[in-house]
Amino acid sequence: MSTTRKTITVTDQQDNWIKAQITAGKFTNDSEYIRDLIRRDQASQADIEAIRIALIEGEQSGDPLPFNADSFKKEMIEKHG
Repeated sequence: MSTTRKTITVTDQQDNWIKAQITAGKFTNDSEYIRDLIRRDQASQADIEAIRIALIEGEQSGDPLPFNADSFKKEMIEKHG
């Protein structure tokens, strides 16, 4: 995988936070920390998109059916004991 060099500006407080994460042994350098943040954000966005799609599918699946909690519990106990 190729890489691209980026220059970013952070506040002193943010820089101190990054340094603390490195000092704590969580990351070996600033770039590793930033890449981890990006990966987490990508995963979070993918999760949000999956939920959004599921909600749309649910809305388009038709009118809701009646739900009886007692019947459901009984069925699950019989099925999974």
